[in-house]
Amino acid sequence: MRIAQSRVGRTFRRLSKTFFAALTTAAVTGKNPVANITVDAAANRRAINPAIYGTAYGTTAQLNDLNVPVNRYGGNNASRYNWQINADNRGFDWYFQSIPEANATPGERGNTFISTTRAGGAEPMLTIPIVGWLGKLGANRSKLASFSIAKYGAQTANDRQWFPDAGNGILTSTNQPIQNNNPNDANVPNSAALQGQWVQCIVNQWGLAHEGGQRFYLLDNEHSIWHESHRDIHPAGASMEEIRDTMLSYAAAIKGVDPGALIVGPEEWGWRGYIFSGADIQYGSKNGWSFLPDRANHGNMDYLPWLLNQLKIDGRHLLDVFTVHYYPQGGEFSNDVTTSMQLLRNCSTRSLWDPNYVDQSWVGEKVRLIPRLREWADTYYYPGTPIGLTEYNWGAEGHINGATAQADVLGIFGREGLDLAARWMTPDASTPTYKAIKMYRNYDDNKSTFGNVSVTASGPNSDNLAVFAAERTTDQALTVMLISKYLSGTTQVNIAVNNFNTAGTAQVYQLTSSNAIDKLTDLNFTGSNVAVTVPAQSVTLLVLPGGCAESGSRGDGG
Repeated sequence: MRIAQSRVGRTFRRLSKTFFAALTTAAVTGKNPVANITVDAAANRRAINPAIYGTAYGTTAQLNDLNVPVNRYGGNNASRYNWQINADNRGFDWYFQSIPEANATPGERGNTFISTTRAGGAEPMLTIPIVGWLGKLGANRSKLASFSIAKYGAQTANDRQWFPDAGNGILTSTNQPIQNNNPNDANVPNSAALQGQWVQCIVNQWGLAHEGGQRFYLLDNEHSIWHESHRDIHPAGASMEEIRDTMLSYAAAIKGVDPGALIVGPEEWGWRGYIFSGADIQYGSKNGWSFLPDRANHGNMDYLPWLLNQLKIDGRHLLDVFTVHYYPQGGEFSNDVTTSMQLLRNCSTRSLWDPNYVDQSWVGEKVRLIPRLREWADTYYYPGTPIGLTEYNWGAEGHINGATAQADVLGIFGREGLDLAARWMTPDASTPTYKAIKMYRNYDDNKSTFGNVSVTASGPNSDNLAVFAAERTTDQALTVMLISKYLSGTTQVNIAVNNFNTAGTAQVYQLTSSNAIDKLTDLNFTGSNVAVTVPAQSVTLLVLPGGCAESGSRGDGG
Protein backbone atom coordinates (compact mmCIF):
# COMPACT_ATOMS: atom_id res chain seq x y z
CA MET A 1 0.00 0.00 0.00
CA ARG A 2 1.39 3.41 -0.99
CA ILE A 3 -0.20 6.86 -1.22
CA ALA A 4 1.03 10.30 -2.20
CA GLN A 5 0.61 13.68 -0.56
CA SER A 6 -2.75 15.35 -0.98
CA ARG A 7 -3.19 18.04 -3.62
CA VAL A 8 -6.68 19.24 -2.93
CA GLY A 9 -6.33 22.97 -3.26
CA ARG A 10 -7.10 23.21 -6.94
CA THR A 11 -9.83 20.61 -6.55
CA PHE A 12 -11.47 22.74 -3.88
CA ARG A 13 -11.30 25.83 -6.11
CA ARG A 14 -12.90 23.96 -9.00
CA LEU A 15 -15.70 22.54 -6.89
CA SER A 16 -16.30 25.29 -4.37
CA LYS A 17 -18.35 27.59 -6.59
CA THR A 18 -20.87 24.87 -7.40
CA PHE A 19 -20.87 23.50 -3.89
CA PHE A 20 -21.36 26.76 -2.05
CA ALA A 21 -24.15 27.76 -4.42
CA ALA A 22 -25.91 24.51 -3.55
CA LEU A 23 -25.07 25.00 0.12
CA THR A 24 -26.61 28.44 0.12
CA THR A 25 -29.80 27.10 -1.49
CA ALA A 26 -29.97 24.29 1.05
CA ALA A 27 -29.40 26.71 3.93
CA VAL A 28 -32.35 28.82 2.81
CA THR A 29 -34.76 26.10 1.72
CA GLY A 30 -33.38 22.98 3.39
CA LYS A 31 -33.69 21.28 0.03
CA ASN A 32 -31.43 20.36 -2.84
CA PRO A 33 -32.53 20.25 -6.48
CA VAL A 34 -34.95 17.45 -7.31
CA ALA A 35 -33.16 14.34 -8.59
CA ASN A 36 -34.98 12.56 -11.38
CA ILE A 37 -33.81 8.95 -11.61
CA THR A 38 -34.52 6.34 -14.28
CA VAL A 39 -34.26 2.62 -13.57
CA ASP A 40 -34.73 0.15 -16.42
CA ALA A 41 -34.91 -3.47 -15.28
CA ALA A 42 -34.40 -4.76 -18.83
CA ALA A 43 -31.39 -2.66 -19.83
CA ASN A 44 -27.70 -3.44 -19.42
CA ARG A 45 -28.34 -6.52 -17.36
CA ARG A 46 -25.13 -7.92 -15.98
CA ALA A 47 -24.57 -10.53 -13.32
CA ILE A 48 -22.87 -9.11 -10.20
CA ASN A 49 -20.13 -11.34 -8.85
CA PRO A 50 -20.64 -11.46 -5.06
CA ALA A 51 -16.84 -11.67 -4.64
CA ILE A 52 -16.66 -7.88 -5.16
CA TYR A 53 -17.88 -7.39 -1.59
CA GLY A 54 -14.74 -8.86 -0.03
CA THR A 55 -12.63 -7.55 2.80
CA ALA A 56 -9.29 -8.26 4.51
CA TYR A 57 -8.47 -9.83 7.85
CA GLY A 58 -12.10 -10.02 8.93
CA THR A 59 -12.87 -11.90 12.11
CA THR A 60 -15.38 -14.73 12.13
CA ALA A 61 -17.95 -12.45 13.77
CA GLN A 62 -17.37 -9.63 11.27
CA LEU A 63 -17.54 -11.95 8.27
CA ASN A 64 -20.77 -13.50 9.49
CA ASP A 65 -22.35 -10.13 10.20
CA LEU A 66 -21.21 -8.53 6.95
CA ASN A 67 -22.06 -11.67 4.96
CA VAL A 68 -19.07 -11.05 2.69
CA PRO A 69 -17.95 -13.86 0.36
CA VAL A 70 -14.13 -13.44 0.43
CA ASN A 71 -11.51 -12.48 3.01
CA ARG A 72 -7.92 -11.59 2.11
CA TYR A 73 -4.70 -12.32 3.93
CA GLY A 74 -2.01 -10.06 2.48
CA GLY A 75 0.07 -6.93 2.88
CA ASN A 76 3.78 -6.31 3.37
CA ASN A 77 4.31 -8.78 6.21
CA ALA A 78 2.81 -11.56 4.08
CA SER A 79 5.67 -11.03 1.61
CA ARG A 80 8.21 -12.31 4.12
CA TYR A 81 6.18 -14.98 5.92
CA ASN A 82 8.25 -18.09 6.61
CA TRP A 83 5.73 -20.89 6.98
CA GLN A 84 8.34 -23.34 8.23
CA ILE A 85 8.93 -21.37 11.44
CA ASN A 86 5.62 -19.43 11.51
CA ALA A 87 7.29 -16.02 11.57
CA ASP A 88 7.86 -13.11 9.21
CA ASN A 89 9.92 -10.01 8.61
CA ARG A 90 7.90 -6.78 8.67
CA GLY A 91 10.14 -4.82 6.30
CA PHE A 92 9.63 -1.06 6.14
CA ASP A 93 6.39 -1.36 8.14
CA TRP A 94 8.21 -2.15 11.39
CA TYR A 95 11.96 -1.53 11.46
CA PHE A 96 12.76 -4.49 9.19
CA GLN A 97 12.29 -6.91 12.07
CA SER A 98 11.80 -10.64 11.94
CA ILE A 99 9.07 -11.42 14.47
CA PRO A 100 7.65 -14.78 15.59
CA GLU A 101 4.05 -15.79 15.94
CA ALA A 102 3.16 -17.10 19.41
CA ASN A 103 2.59 -20.57 17.97
CA ALA A 104 5.65 -22.34 16.54
CA THR A 105 3.63 -24.83 14.47
CA PRO A 106 4.66 -24.61 10.79
CA GLY A 107 2.03 -22.83 8.70
CA GLU A 108 -0.19 -22.08 11.70
CA ARG A 109 -0.87 -18.52 10.60
CA GLY A 110 -2.25 -19.64 7.25
CA ASN A 111 -4.31 -22.47 8.69
CA THR A 112 -5.77 -20.23 11.39
CA PHE A 113 -6.72 -17.63 8.77
CA ILE A 114 -8.39 -20.26 6.62
CA SER A 115 -10.27 -21.67 9.60
CA THR A 116 -11.36 -18.22 10.84
CA THR A 117 -12.53 -17.20 7.39
CA ARG A 118 -14.49 -20.37 6.70
CA ALA A 119 -16.18 -20.17 10.08
CA GLY A 120 -17.39 -16.73 8.96
CA GLY A 121 -18.86 -18.17 5.78
CA ALA A 122 -16.28 -16.60 3.47
CA GLU A 123 -13.63 -17.86 1.07
CA PRO A 124 -10.02 -17.21 2.17
CA MET A 125 -7.50 -15.59 -0.19
CA LEU A 126 -3.95 -16.47 0.84
CA THR A 127 -0.79 -14.59 -0.17
CA ILE A 128 2.22 -16.66 -1.25
CA PRO A 129 5.62 -14.94 -0.84
CA ILE A 130 7.61 -14.73 -4.06
CA VAL A 131 10.20 -12.13 -3.01
CA GLY A 132 13.64 -13.70 -2.63
CA TRP A 133 13.95 -13.82 1.17
CA LEU A 134 11.84 -14.76 4.19
CA GLY A 135 12.15 -13.88 7.86
CA LYS A 136 14.23 -16.02 10.20
CA LEU A 137 14.49 -16.09 14.00
CA GLY A 138 17.23 -16.19 16.57
CA ALA A 139 17.73 -18.59 19.44
CA ASN A 140 14.51 -19.54 21.27
CA ARG A 141 12.41 -17.81 18.58
CA SER A 142 13.88 -14.41 19.38
CA LYS A 143 13.54 -11.38 17.11
CA LEU A 144 16.23 -10.43 14.62
CA ALA A 145 16.94 -7.07 12.97
CA SER A 146 17.95 -6.55 9.35
CA PHE A 147 19.58 -3.25 10.33
CA SER A 148 21.12 -4.02 13.72
CA ILE A 149 22.39 -0.87 15.39
CA ALA A 150 25.10 -2.93 17.09
CA LYS A 151 26.33 -4.06 13.67
CA TYR A 152 25.66 -1.11 11.36
CA GLY A 153 25.77 1.87 13.71
CA ALA A 154 23.44 4.55 14.99
CA GLN A 155 20.32 5.16 12.93
CA THR A 156 17.78 7.95 12.74
CA ALA A 157 15.01 5.84 14.31
CA ASN A 158 14.67 2.52 16.08
CA ASP A 159 12.16 0.34 17.89
CA ARG A 160 12.94 1.91 21.26
CA GLN A 161 10.16 0.27 23.21
CA TRP A 162 10.25 -3.33 22.02
CA PHE A 163 13.58 -4.04 20.30
CA PRO A 164 16.06 -1.14 20.54
CA ASP A 165 18.67 -2.84 18.34
CA ALA A 166 16.30 -2.72 15.34
CA GLY A 167 16.97 0.43 13.33
CA ASN A 168 15.22 1.97 10.36
CA GLY A 169 18.20 1.50 8.06
CA ILE A 170 19.05 5.22 7.80
CA LEU A 171 22.47 6.11 9.22
CA THR A 172 22.60 9.00 11.64
CA SER A 173 26.08 9.92 10.41
CA THR A 174 25.04 10.42 6.78
CA ASN A 175 21.24 10.50 6.85
CA GLN A 176 21.43 8.00 4.00
CA PRO A 177 20.23 4.39 3.70
CA ILE A 178 22.62 1.66 4.78
CA GLN A 179 24.21 0.04 1.75
CA ASN A 180 25.29 -3.58 1.28
CA ASN A 181 23.78 -4.97 4.47
CA ASN A 182 23.75 -8.75 4.71
CA PRO A 183 20.25 -10.19 4.03
CA ASN A 184 21.21 -13.27 6.04
CA ASP A 185 21.19 -11.19 9.23
CA ALA A 186 17.46 -11.67 9.67
CA ASN A 187 16.33 -13.65 6.64
CA VAL A 188 16.70 -16.91 4.73
CA PRO A 189 16.37 -17.51 0.97
CA ASN A 190 12.95 -18.19 -0.51
CA SER A 191 12.22 -20.52 -3.45
CA ALA A 192 9.33 -21.75 -5.57
CA ALA A 193 9.97 -25.25 -4.28
CA LEU A 194 9.65 -24.07 -0.67
CA GLN A 195 6.32 -22.39 -1.37
CA GLY A 196 5.14 -25.48 -3.23
CA GLN A 197 5.78 -27.40 -0.02
CA TRP A 198 3.59 -24.93 1.88
CA VAL A 199 0.79 -25.39 -0.64
CA GLN A 200 1.15 -29.15 -0.20
CA CYS A 201 0.75 -28.73 3.56
CA ILE A 202 -2.39 -26.66 2.94
CA VAL A 203 -3.75 -29.32 0.61
CA ASN A 204 -3.00 -32.00 3.20
CA GLN A 205 -4.99 -30.00 5.75
CA TRP A 206 -7.87 -28.70 3.62
CA GLY A 207 -7.97 -30.78 0.45
CA LEU A 208 -7.57 -29.85 -3.21
CA ALA A 209 -9.30 -26.75 -4.53
CA HIS A 210 -11.79 -28.71 -6.64
CA GLU A 211 -12.69 -30.77 -3.56
CA GLY A 212 -13.53 -27.71 -1.48
CA GLY A 213 -10.00 -26.88 -0.39
CA GLN A 214 -8.09 -23.60 -0.57
CA ARG A 215 -8.84 -21.92 -3.91
CA PHE A 216 -7.20 -18.47 -4.07
CA TYR A 217 -3.43 -17.92 -3.95
CA LEU A 218 -2.16 -14.35 -4.39
CA LEU A 219 1.33 -13.79 -5.81
CA ASP A 220 2.91 -11.64 -3.13
CA ASN A 221 2.32 -7.91 -2.75
CA GLU A 222 3.23 -4.71 -4.64
CA HIS A 223 6.38 -5.87 -6.45
CA SER A 224 7.23 -2.53 -8.02
CA ILE A 225 8.01 -1.02 -4.60
CA TRP A 226 9.89 -3.95 -3.09
CA HIS A 227 12.97 -1.71 -3.21
CA GLU A 228 11.24 0.51 -0.63
CA SER A 229 9.10 -1.87 1.42
CA HIS A 230 11.77 -4.59 1.53
CA ARG A 231 14.98 -2.72 0.74
CA ASP A 232 16.91 -4.76 3.31
CA ILE A 233 16.66 -7.79 1.02
CA HIS A 234 15.69 -6.26 -2.37
CA PRO A 235 17.41 -2.86 -2.68
CA ALA A 236 17.25 -2.76 -6.49
CA GLY A 237 13.93 -2.06 -8.17
CA ALA A 238 12.49 -5.19 -9.77
CA SER A 239 12.75 -5.35 -13.54
CA MET A 240 10.04 -6.52 -15.89
CA GLU A 241 11.86 -9.79 -16.55
CA GLU A 242 12.39 -10.49 -12.86
CA ILE A 243 8.69 -10.30 -12.06
CA ARG A 244 7.71 -12.26 -15.16
CA ASP A 245 10.12 -15.08 -14.41
CA THR A 246 9.32 -15.12 -10.70
CA MET A 247 5.57 -15.19 -11.25
CA LEU A 248 5.87 -18.02 -13.76
CA SER A 249 8.08 -20.06 -11.44
CA TYR A 250 5.95 -19.71 -8.30
CA ALA A 251 2.62 -20.02 -10.11
CA ALA A 252 3.82 -23.24 -11.72
CA ALA A 253 4.87 -24.57 -8.31
CA ILE A 254 1.40 -23.86 -6.88
CA LYS A 255 -0.40 -25.41 -9.86
CA GLY A 256 1.98 -28.37 -9.73
CA VAL A 257 0.59 -29.21 -6.29
CA ASP A 258 -3.03 -28.16 -6.87
CA PRO A 259 -3.97 -27.76 -10.55
CA GLY A 260 -7.39 -26.41 -9.61
CA ALA A 261 -6.03 -23.54 -7.53
CA LEU A 262 -6.72 -20.00 -8.73
CA ILE A 263 -3.61 -17.83 -9.10
CA VAL A 264 -4.23 -14.14 -8.46
CA GLY A 265 -1.84 -11.33 -9.42
CA PRO A 266 0.21 -9.27 -9.94
CA GLU A 267 -1.14 -7.29 -6.97
CA GLU A 268 0.51 -4.00 -7.97
CA TRP A 269 0.18 -1.02 -5.65
CA GLY A 270 -1.24 1.77 -7.79
CA TRP A 271 -1.10 3.91 -10.90
CA ARG A 272 2.67 4.28 -11.23
CA GLY A 273 3.10 0.55 -10.56
CA TYR A 274 0.71 -0.27 -13.40
CA ILE A 275 2.72 1.76 -15.91
CA PHE A 276 6.34 1.36 -14.74
CA SER A 277 8.40 -1.52 -13.38
CA GLY A 278 10.11 -1.25 -10.01
CA ALA A 279 13.41 -0.68 -11.81
CA ASP A 280 11.98 2.32 -13.63
CA ILE A 281 10.19 3.68 -10.56
CA GLN A 282 13.49 3.63 -8.68
CA TYR A 283 15.39 5.15 -11.62
CA GLY A 284 12.76 7.78 -12.36
CA SER A 285 12.54 8.94 -8.75
CA LYS A 286 16.28 9.64 -8.77
CA ASN A 287 16.85 10.83 -12.33
CA GLY A 288 13.59 12.34 -13.53
CA TRP A 289 10.93 10.65 -15.59
CA SER A 290 11.91 11.73 -19.10
CA PHE A 291 13.82 8.51 -19.80
CA LEU A 292 13.16 5.13 -18.22
CA PRO A 293 15.61 2.40 -19.27
CA ASP A 294 13.54 -0.68 -18.47
CA ARG A 295 10.58 0.73 -20.37
CA ALA A 296 12.80 1.76 -23.29
CA ASN A 297 14.17 -1.77 -23.50
CA HIS A 298 10.65 -3.15 -23.92
CA GLY A 299 9.30 -1.06 -26.76
CA ASN A 300 8.05 1.66 -24.37
CA MET A 301 5.16 -0.58 -23.37
CA ASP A 302 3.29 0.04 -20.15
CA TYR A 303 4.46 -2.45 -17.54
CA LEU A 304 1.32 -4.47 -16.78
CA PRO A 305 0.26 -4.93 -20.43
CA TRP A 306 3.80 -6.14 -21.17
CA LEU A 307 3.63 -8.54 -18.24
CA LEU A 308 0.24 -9.93 -19.27
CA ASN A 309 1.47 -10.44 -22.81
CA GLN A 310 4.53 -12.31 -21.57
CA LEU A 311 2.41 -14.54 -19.36
CA LYS A 312 0.21 -15.33 -22.35
CA ILE A 313 3.23 -16.12 -24.55
CA ASP A 314 4.28 -18.65 -21.90
CA GLY A 315 1.15 -20.57 -22.87
CA ARG A 316 0.36 -22.31 -19.59
CA HIS A 317 -2.43 -19.94 -18.51
CA LEU A 318 -0.98 -19.81 -15.00
CA LEU A 319 -2.63 -16.52 -13.99
CA ASP A 320 -6.36 -16.91 -13.32
CA VAL A 321 -7.37 -13.49 -11.98
CA PHE A 322 -5.74 -10.19 -13.01
CA THR A 323 -5.61 -7.95 -9.93
CA VAL A 324 -4.18 -4.66 -8.72
CA HIS A 325 -4.50 -2.39 -5.70
CA TYR A 326 -5.94 1.11 -5.83
CA TYR A 327 -5.96 4.06 -3.46
CA PRO A 328 -7.11 7.54 -4.44
CA GLN A 329 -4.03 9.75 -4.42
CA GLY A 330 -5.44 13.10 -3.31
CA GLY A 331 -5.47 12.38 0.41
CA GLU A 332 -8.86 10.65 0.49
CA PHE A 333 -7.32 7.64 2.22
CA SER A 334 -7.11 9.47 5.53
CA ASN A 335 -9.32 10.73 8.34
CA ASP A 336 -9.53 14.19 6.79
CA VAL A 337 -13.17 15.31 6.69
CA THR A 338 -12.72 18.98 5.90
CA THR A 339 -15.27 20.29 3.44
CA SER A 340 -12.79 20.29 0.57
CA MET A 341 -11.75 16.70 1.26
CA GLN A 342 -15.32 15.48 1.55
CA LEU A 343 -16.08 17.00 -1.85
CA LEU A 344 -12.99 15.38 -3.33
CA ARG A 345 -13.92 12.02 -1.81
CA ASN A 346 -17.39 12.41 -3.34
CA CYS A 347 -16.12 12.83 -6.89
CA SER A 348 -12.89 10.81 -6.93
CA THR A 349 -14.75 7.50 -7.09
CA ARG A 350 -15.30 8.43 -10.73
CA SER A 351 -11.67 7.43 -11.36
CA LEU A 352 -12.92 3.85 -11.17
CA TRP A 353 -15.08 4.16 -14.28
CA ASP A 354 -15.67 7.59 -15.83
CA PRO A 355 -13.96 7.97 -19.25
CA ASN A 356 -14.12 11.76 -18.94
CA TYR A 357 -12.93 12.21 -15.36
CA VAL A 358 -9.39 13.52 -14.97
CA ASP A 359 -7.97 12.38 -11.64
CA GLN A 360 -7.48 15.44 -9.44
CA SER A 361 -4.28 14.21 -7.75
CA TRP A 362 -0.71 14.08 -9.08
CA VAL A 363 -1.91 11.29 -11.39
CA GLY A 364 -3.63 13.86 -13.60
CA GLU A 365 -4.93 11.22 -16.02
CA LYS A 366 -8.23 9.73 -17.11
CA VAL A 367 -7.75 6.60 -15.03
CA ARG A 368 -11.06 4.80 -15.79
CA LEU A 369 -9.59 1.94 -13.84
CA ILE A 370 -12.10 -0.89 -14.24
CA PRO A 371 -12.57 -0.49 -18.01
CA ARG A 372 -8.79 -0.13 -18.34
CA LEU A 373 -8.13 -3.39 -16.50
CA ARG A 374 -10.74 -5.15 -18.60
CA GLU A 375 -9.18 -3.85 -21.83
CA TRP A 376 -5.68 -4.87 -20.73
CA ALA A 377 -6.81 -8.37 -19.79
CA ASP A 378 -8.78 -8.87 -22.99
CA THR A 379 -6.12 -7.40 -25.28
CA TYR A 380 -2.88 -8.69 -23.81
CA TYR A 381 -3.93 -11.85 -21.98
CA TYR A 382 -7.00 -14.02 -22.47
CA PRO A 383 -10.38 -12.37 -23.24
CA GLY A 384 -12.78 -12.74 -20.34
CA THR A 385 -10.07 -13.14 -17.71
CA PRO A 386 -11.54 -12.06 -14.33
CA ILE A 387 -10.27 -8.73 -13.01
CA GLY A 388 -10.12 -7.48 -9.43
CA LEU A 389 -9.05 -4.88 -6.88
CA THR A 390 -7.68 -6.83 -3.96
CA GLU A 391 -6.81 -3.74 -1.93
CA TYR A 392 -8.56 -0.35 -1.88
CA ASN A 393 -9.75 2.23 0.64
CA TRP A 394 -11.35 5.68 0.43
CA GLY A 395 -10.70 6.66 4.06
CA ALA A 396 -12.81 8.45 6.70
CA GLU A 397 -13.95 5.10 8.07
CA GLY A 398 -15.55 6.63 11.17
CA HIS A 399 -17.39 9.39 9.27
CA ILE A 400 -20.53 9.26 7.15
CA ASN A 401 -18.53 10.70 4.22
CA GLY A 402 -16.37 7.58 4.24
CA ALA A 403 -19.52 5.48 4.36
CA THR A 404 -21.12 7.14 1.34
CA ALA A 405 -17.84 6.72 -0.57
CA GLN A 406 -17.72 3.02 0.37
CA ALA A 407 -21.33 2.52 -0.73
CA ASP A 408 -20.60 4.32 -3.99
CA VAL A 409 -17.53 2.15 -4.63
CA LEU A 410 -19.45 -1.10 -4.09
CA GLY A 411 -22.20 0.07 -6.41
CA ILE A 412 -19.63 0.93 -9.08
CA PHE A 413 -17.97 -2.46 -8.74
CA GLY A 414 -21.25 -4.22 -9.47
CA ARG A 415 -22.36 -1.97 -12.30
CA GLU A 416 -18.99 -1.98 -14.05
CA GLY A 417 -18.51 -5.74 -13.94
CA LEU A 418 -15.58 -6.14 -11.58
CA ASP A 419 -15.06 -9.77 -10.62
CA LEU A 420 -13.21 -9.65 -7.28
CA ALA A 421 -12.47 -7.04 -4.61
CA ALA A 422 -11.23 -6.85 -1.05
CA ARG A 423 -11.29 -3.69 1.01
CA TRP A 424 -8.24 -2.82 3.15
CA MET A 425 -9.13 -3.62 5.90
CA THR A 426 -12.38 -4.72 7.54
CA PRO A 427 -13.90 -1.58 9.11
CA ASP A 428 -14.66 -1.59 12.81
CA ALA A 429 -18.24 -2.67 13.44
CA SER A 430 -18.94 0.62 15.22
CA THR A 431 -18.31 2.70 12.10
CA PRO A 432 -20.74 3.89 9.42
CA THR A 433 -18.39 2.49 6.76
CA TYR A 434 -18.92 -1.01 8.17
CA LYS A 435 -22.65 -0.43 7.97
CA ALA A 436 -22.33 0.80 4.39
CA ILE A 437 -21.09 -2.68 3.47
CA LYS A 438 -24.01 -4.19 5.40
CA MET A 439 -26.39 -2.13 3.28
CA TYR A 440 -25.38 -4.36 0.37
CA ARG A 441 -24.94 -7.67 2.17
CA ASN A 442 -27.04 -7.84 5.36
CA TYR A 443 -29.18 -4.73 5.66
CA ASP A 444 -31.90 -6.44 7.73
CA ASP A 445 -29.69 -8.73 9.86
CA ASN A 446 -31.27 -11.67 8.03
CA LYS A 447 -28.57 -11.69 5.33
CA SER A 448 -30.80 -10.10 2.75
CA THR A 449 -28.70 -8.57 -0.02
CA PHE A 450 -28.64 -6.07 -2.81
CA GLY A 451 -29.64 -7.65 -6.10
CA ASN A 452 -27.30 -9.93 -8.04
CA VAL A 453 -28.12 -8.73 -11.58
CA SER A 454 -27.20 -5.12 -12.25
CA VAL A 455 -29.62 -3.06 -14.33
CA THR A 456 -29.55 0.47 -15.67
CA ALA A 457 -29.92 3.26 -13.12
CA SER A 458 -29.17 6.82 -14.17
CA GLY A 459 -29.42 10.19 -12.47
CA PRO A 460 -28.34 13.80 -12.89
CA ASN A 461 -24.93 13.96 -11.13
CA SER A 462 -23.19 11.13 -9.31
CA ASP A 463 -21.03 13.62 -7.38
CA ASN A 464 -24.19 14.67 -5.54
CA LEU A 465 -26.42 11.60 -5.67
CA ALA A 466 -25.35 8.21 -6.98
CA VAL A 467 -27.85 5.49 -7.83
CA PHE A 468 -27.47 1.77 -8.50
CA ALA A 469 -30.10 -0.85 -9.17
CA ALA A 470 -30.19 -4.62 -9.43
CA GLU A 471 -32.66 -7.45 -9.55
CA ARG A 472 -32.45 -10.11 -6.85
CA THR A 473 -33.16 -13.33 -8.69
CA THR A 474 -34.06 -15.32 -5.57
CA ASP A 475 -37.32 -13.40 -5.20
CA GLN A 476 -37.33 -11.12 -8.29
CA ALA A 477 -37.23 -8.02 -6.08
CA LEU A 478 -35.78 -4.85 -7.59
CA THR A 479 -33.27 -3.19 -5.25
CA VAL A 480 -32.36 0.47 -5.70
CA MET A 481 -29.48 2.06 -3.76
CA LEU A 482 -29.58 5.86 -3.40
CA ILE A 483 -26.41 7.51 -2.09
CA SER A 484 -26.82 11.15 -1.20
CA LYS A 485 -23.42 12.85 -1.07
CA TYR A 486 -24.79 16.33 -0.41
CA LEU A 487 -23.24 17.75 2.75
CA SER A 488 -26.50 19.42 3.74
CA GLY A 489 -30.16 19.59 2.80
CA THR A 490 -32.71 16.96 1.85
CA THR A 491 -33.21 15.75 -1.70
CA GLN A 492 -36.47 14.81 -3.37
CA VAL A 493 -35.85 11.74 -5.56
CA ASN A 494 -38.31 10.78 -8.26
CA ILE A 495 -37.68 7.34 -9.73
CA ALA A 496 -39.17 6.22 -13.03
CA VAL A 497 -39.09 2.41 -13.09
CA ASN A 498 -39.26 0.85 -16.52
CA ASN A 499 -39.78 -2.79 -17.50
CA PHE A 500 -40.65 -3.90 -14.01
CA ASN A 501 -44.35 -4.53 -13.46
CA THR A 502 -45.12 -4.14 -9.80
CA ALA A 503 -46.99 -1.92 -7.39
CA GLY A 504 -47.76 -1.77 -3.71
CA THR A 505 -45.20 -1.16 -0.98
CA ALA A 506 -41.43 -1.04 -1.01
CA GLN A 507 -39.24 -1.70 2.00
CA VAL A 508 -36.92 1.17 2.88
CA TYR A 509 -33.64 0.88 4.80
CA GLN A 510 -31.46 3.88 5.50
CA LEU A 511 -28.01 4.70 6.90
CA THR A 512 -27.36 8.28 7.99
CA SER A 513 -24.90 10.20 10.15
CA SER A 514 -26.75 8.77 13.15
CA ASN A 515 -24.65 5.66 12.42
CA ALA A 516 -27.45 3.14 12.34
CA ILE A 517 -29.28 1.20 9.64
CA ASP A 518 -32.95 2.03 10.21
CA LYS A 519 -35.91 0.33 8.66
CA LEU A 520 -38.26 3.14 7.69
CA THR A 521 -41.96 2.97 7.07
CA ASP A 522 -42.81 1.01 3.94
CA LEU A 523 -43.16 3.21 0.89
CA ASN A 524 -46.44 3.08 -1.04
CA PHE A 525 -46.18 3.51 -4.78
CA THR A 526 -48.25 2.90 -7.88
CA GLY A 527 -47.31 2.08 -11.41
CA SER A 528 -43.80 2.94 -12.51
CA ASN A 529 -43.21 6.01 -10.35
CA VAL A 530 -41.57 5.97 -6.93
CA ALA A 531 -40.86 9.09 -4.90
CA VAL A 532 -38.75 9.38 -1.76
CA THR A 533 -36.97 12.13 0.14
CA VAL A 534 -33.44 11.36 1.34
CA PRO A 535 -31.36 13.29 3.88
CA ALA A 536 -27.87 14.66 3.33
CA GLN A 537 -25.02 12.16 3.48
CA SER A 538 -27.12 9.03 3.54
CA VAL A 539 -27.42 5.61 1.95
CA THR A 540 -31.00 4.53 1.24
CA LEU A 541 -32.04 1.12 -0.06
CA LEU A 542 -35.43 0.56 -1.66
CA VAL A 543 -36.62 -3.04 -2.07
CA LEU A 544 -39.46 -3.20 -4.58
CA PRO A 545 -41.40 -6.48 -4.44
CA GLY A 546 -40.90 -8.95 -7.26
CA GLY A 547 -42.62 -8.25 -10.51
CA CYS A 548 -42.08 -9.42 -14.03
CA ALA A 549 -40.37 -7.73 -16.91
CA GLU A 550 -41.88 -7.09 -20.25
CA SER A 551 -41.56 -10.23 -22.30
CA GLY A 552 -38.48 -10.99 -24.34
CA SER A 553 -36.23 -8.38 -22.79
CA ARG A 554 -34.54 -10.05 -19.84
CA GLY A 555 -31.64 -12.35 -19.16
CA ASP A 556 -29.09 -12.71 -16.44
CA GLY A 557 -26.31 -11.10 -18.40
CA GLY A 558 -22.78 -12.20 -17.70
